[in-house]
Amino acid sequence: MANVRKKDLLKEQIEHIDITKLNVVPLVDAMGKMAFQARNTARAAQIYDRMLADKDCSVILCLAGSLFSAGLKKVVYDLVKNNMVDAICSTGANIVDQDFFEALGYKHYRGNVFANDKELRSVRVDRIYDTYIDEDELGECDNTISEILGTLEPRPYSSREIIEEMGKYLQKNCKVKDSIVDVCYQKGVPIFVPAFSDCSAGMGLLHHQWHNPEKHVSCDSAKDFVEMTRMKLEAGDTGLIMIGGGVPKNFAQDIVVAAEMIGIEAAMHKYAVQITVADERDGALSGSTLKEACSWGKVDVVYEQMVYAEATLAFPLVAGYAYHKGNWKGRTAKRFNQFLNRGELVAAQK
Repeated sequence: MANVRKKDLLKEQIEHIDITKLNVVPLVDAMGKMAFQARNTARAAQIYDRMLADKDCSVILCLAGSLFSAGLKKVVYDLVKNNMVDAICSTGANIVDQDFFEALGYKHYRGNVFANDKELRSVRVDRIYDTYIDEDELGECDNTISEILGTLEPRPYSSREIIEEMGKYLQKNCKVKDSIVDVCYQKGVPIFVPAFSDCSAGMGLLHHQWHNPEKHVSCDSAKDFVEMTRMKLEAGDTGLIMIGGGVPKNFAQDIVVAAEMIGIEAAMHKYAVQITVADERDGALSGSTLKEACSWGKVDVVYEQMVYAEATLAFPLVAGYAYHKGNWKGRTAKRFNQFLNRGELVAAQK
């Protein structure tokens, strides 16, 4: 095996694209006069802009796939900072392994898809396609999660509550200016990670529960469902921006059906955009169309758009278009975290 050194691999940092510096409105408008995914991308951007112009609409951003390691972190940061997103439903990797990880001062690095993976393993460098991450630093992230859990009252928590505690931790320990967990804490934007254990958070929970077998913190995904349904009922009209599919997509779509399950009528999501490379033909969730979701009572089909494109290409265009159109100006922070926390307080008092 070649004599490879970690420091030689982890040299070129991934740089997060800044949509505020690139006015893509003319480009996207021109794409709207084309065909195929260019036209679909333009219509998706217009629908997102329409969501933001609709002041009664709350926007839920769903994130799946390895997005922040790839350079999309600042896109989401700017959307939250400017009240263009009111809630996030995500995979744990994006929120914990990637955003929280970078908030602790660690970085992702440009790598090589043709690298020798046995060599990478020998120096504890993990590969995400053409991106590298230091596994020892990821272990420190796991340990920090365990440390935060150890400060909490032993009981079941929603992932949102735990991530809010992570945001609280970052108020004194954040090493960057563009952390999503940090800005969401400040803006009162809830982050739900229904599959919370499927990431570094799971490693932190494992460590915490292993060393505290009798009294420990646990994560209750059903509580996530309850909280997100309560948020939908409080919000009324809602729009979805979905990057990828999987659990975040289904979880966010299902809250309309969940309201019906408990005997309360809720409007289908009024707007919906999905960016995915998944195919619908195998019946899998990640590629299922938004029109299909209408048959389940989840998404209305007046303002919906599928975009079959890779996220690092399409998402900056959709988000950048909405940012530079400026219809988000005047939107106020919904602060759904405060609403959900009041419910927790009432339950405790009872």
